[in-house]
Amino acid sequence: MTEPSLRPYANRRVLLGVSGGIASYKTAWLARLLSKAGAEVDVVMTRAATEFVGPVTFEALTGRPVHTGLFDAGRALDHIHLARAAAAVVVAPATADFMARAATGQADDLLTACLLATEAPVLLVPAMNDRMWAHAQTRANAARLRELGYRLLDPDDGVLAAGEGSGPGRMPEPETIFAHVGRLLEDSAAPLVGRRVVVTAGPTREAIDPVRFVSNHSSGRMGVSIAAAAWRRGASVTLIAGPLAVPAPVGVSVVRVESTEEMCQAVEQALAEADVLVMAAAPADYRPANVATSKLKKTGQPRAIELEENADILRSTRSARREGAVIVGFALETDDLIENAKRKLDAKALDLIVLNDAKEQGAGFGVETNRVTLLTRGSPEPERLPLLSKPQVADVILDRVEDRLRGR
Repeated sequence: MTEPSLRPYANRRVLLGVSGGIASYKTAWLARLLSKAGAEVDVVMTRAATEFVGPVTFEALTGRPVHTGLFDAGRALDHIHLARAAAAVVVAPATADFMARAATGQADDLLTACLLATEAPVLLVPAMNDRMWAHAQTRANAARLRELGYRLLDPDDGVLAAGEGSGPGRMPEPETIFAHVGRLLEDSAAPLVGRRVVVTAGPTREAIDPVRFVSNHSSGRMGVSIAAAAWRRGASVTLIAGPLAVPAPVGVSVVRVESTEEMCQAVEQALAEADVLVMAAAPADYRPANVATSKLKKTGQPRAIELEENADILRSTRSARREGAVIVGFALETDDLIENAKRKLDAKALDLIVLNDAKEQGAGFGVETNRVTLLTRGSPEPERLPLLSKPQVADVILDRVEDRLRGR
């Protein structure tokens, strides 16, 4: 499967500035991530940056020319053209020197000139020695840049260059910066901006004894994709997650749970302030009626485990939902798919249900793609989607959620 173009990166111009720090080697991978997602990446390097990474590296990764000099032949107005074309400007790494020059409005190289000429949103990603980051002058420059309307992504605490040990100053990983660029590119007036979204993801585990449990094959990838997309669209997101096989997304608040009962309690606590609830998790329907306090030993004889039903989390939320909240459920079915999904839509008072065929190849648990059918309350016809990546499915689901929010 070819790499899909992703919202909101596809066909958007991103001006990627690189200043002269050792962390610039990470920026090459950021350029690759943006290009793979469908963005048109214009790289602007300071003279110092070219001492760390050659322009040809970025040209190979983006397929576009790299811009380095304010006075290069034939490029006298590059700073104007690049600044106007950009949907977003990102500077990674932003060194202490670059931040000082940007904070005082200098335009003595192509990159700082672009900052003054652009009207696009700007994200600066500081990276430097921890003592330089802690210096009063750097902190004052950071505060001034925020006053000017630039967004700053604080550095991570980690191992620094030149054997300096660890401390705050390390540039965040490219995947983290990539997620923040996505949030920068989204519509700042979209319906999810400022909304509180609760998403559940992953399986739950029901203990049999101290070392064994009952569970399912859910990886949590679909729920994580929805949480990531909701945060990118400007929402405040709480992800209630069972044991995940994939990393939690950037920017969200994560509540870890194990059992269905724990997930139910976490949903109940988060629901009071939720504008949107998306139940993408696959909680266990049953749990052992009696949990052994010691590991069960082999006896050479068949052993039966008595099961009892867990609570239906979605059904239990009906009386606790905020007025006007949008509620989304999932249904994984093997037979009578549409009829079973319609029954759940009505019985659980959902606005939208996402139907998966458990027998469908390339869909459901443990894969990176999904083929789903959406059933919306008040809509007579199911909406069948083609095979898509799970991030693409997440965006379609959230498009329908935003449609519901606009109508309320």
